[in-house]
Amino acid sequence: MTQFLLTLLVFIPICGTFIILLLPNSLKPIFGKITIGINSLQLLIAGVLMSGYQGLSESMNGILSLDKYQFIEKYEWIVLNLGTFGKLRADYILGIDGLSNTMVLLAAIVMVIGAISSLEIKNKRRGFYALYLLLSGTIMGCFLALDFFLFYLFFEFMLLPMYFLIGIWGGKNSEYASIKFFIYTLVGSIFILVIMIALAASVIDPAATAVELGFATNIDNVSLDIIEKVHVLLVSGGIDQSNLVRTFTLSHMMDAQNFIPNSILSLDSGAELFGTHVRYVAFLMVFIGFAIKLPVVPLHTWLPDAHVEAPTSISVVLAGILLKIGGYGMLRIAYSIFPDGAHHFAWWIAFGGVVSILYGAFVALGTHNLKRMIAYSSVSHMGFVMLGIASLTAEGISGAIFQMFSHGIISAALFLIAGVLYYRTGNLEIENYSGLSSKMPRYTMLATIAFFASLGLPGFSGFMAELFVFLGAFNSSAVNNLIPRWMTIVATLGLVLSAAYYLWAMQRIFLGKFFLKDESMESKLKDLTAREVIMLAPLAVITFVLGIYPKLLLNLIEGSVTVFVEFANFVGTEYMNTLMGL
Repeated sequence: MTQFLLTLLVFIPICGTFIILLLPNSLKPIFGKITIGINSLQLLIAGVLMSGYQGLSESMNGILSLDKYQFIEKYEWIVLNLGTFGKLRADYILGIDGLSNTMVLLAAIVMVIGAISSLEIKNKRRGFYALYLLLSGTIMGCFLALDFFLFYLFFEFMLLPMYFLIGIWGGKNSEYASIKFFIYTLVGSIFILVIMIALAASVIDPAATAVELGFATNIDNVSLDIIEKVHVLLVSGGIDQSNLVRTFTLSHMMDAQNFIPNSILSLDSGAELFGTHVRYVAFLMVFIGFAIKLPVVPLHTWLPDAHVEAPTSISVVLAGILLKIGGYGMLRIAYSIFPDGAHHFAWWIAFGGVVSILYGAFVALGTHNLKRMIAYSSVSHMGFVMLGIASLTAEGISGAIFQMFSHGIISAALFLIAGVLYYRTGNLEIENYSGLSSKMPRYTMLATIAFFASLGLPGFSGFMAELFVFLGAFNSSAVNNLIPRWMTIVATLGLVLSAAYYLWAMQRIFLGKFFLKDESMESKLKDLTAREVIMLAPLAVITFVLGIYPKLLLNLIEGSVTVFVEFANFVGTEYMNTLMGL
């Protein structure tokens, strides 16, 4: 049964979409409970995967192969005969490593919390929950797919349910926000699509090519010696084009030996675009595609509008998970396929991270809408992910992954807190409230925990994540000389600014004499219900536990990070030297 766990993780919620659509109207009141049940089953499967995952303990000899993934499911999916150009193959491949396992666990937790929050939805419930479950499945597919074409299908299809969930169930300007979200992310998807096609035209599947050449009867019988023989023949030009099997498999794209000589993205290609080697341009296009999703300044403007207009449950999913697909894609695809580009643009990536940290924090400090403030704080905190990734150190990459998980939990709590206030009063302007602690003590306590966790107070997961990012970025100048130390020093100003806007917001909303601008809403200012406590309390516990004992998460990612950093630094430097010698 364990061999199908990843497929179940993806397709149980997608099947749930059709179940919701086919159920009679008489069951409409329990659509929300059905959705919670399906997402809870996802969380259970994610827990089984985490408990059964065995961390990597050794290097993979400079190659990020399928051997470093676990619970692998691989089936032949699409084989297209291109005539004299050989064949094009896309496989159904799912698998997990420390990075994807962490993101799957985060997604499962946040989707359950979002489903519980969505019980507030009263109109068009069938459509909402069908789209929500479809979104759940596509998100999981993004984190599990190990074939670029399969990943892209999940990545692109994810836009559809999110577009409607914001546009139909959002606020008064929801149509504008949903269209802006769709256009921004679609542009990023097009960038990724162009490079995915170029890669498929440049990379072969050595095992499938060996079968075409008659070296083996099927792929399962292809040995390492046969693959080495295929590589030798490929370099020498001894393989006819009609026998080449081009592939979308990510692990093949991560090995330069699988690139067809003189193909557009091969290391020996002298192709340039705008005076820059085409591999660097390819890296930049893929990186920008995922940077829009993260998002990075100045590609971030869709995010505050989407958050302000989206219903609470969708803001929870958007901040808690969807932004993390940007960081995940950078590591899984951009950095793993183009480590040379990662080295070449490291300074600019780190600089973009620092700009995002400071810009997001300054704007959050000046905003008066609670949801908008949290949205810009997300822009700032995703800047730490950029800084950690750019460092290409074990500490920095670990910190970036830790930050994605931590921010996913904390931002989900923050948007739930904003949602509680909006659900009661219909307003999120900070100056409209004061002294809420006297009326809502439980709400104040959990809001304070979320605020302190997000500003990076020691004892919470946010502090541990940012600490590892700073350690990695500061040590980068000694390890690989990619990031100057002044960037790390400047980035620490983000901690001061985050403390400023969170403490100021807390002082204005919760402390002092009770004040409510719309006095007619005072009767609705009830403290947290049992359902709201069930949503918020587990998130508070998680961020506290990881802040005190971060090893729970670090053990999960340690082996994969070590392998990734060794690969990215050794192979990336080797590739750069090759390109410089052209």
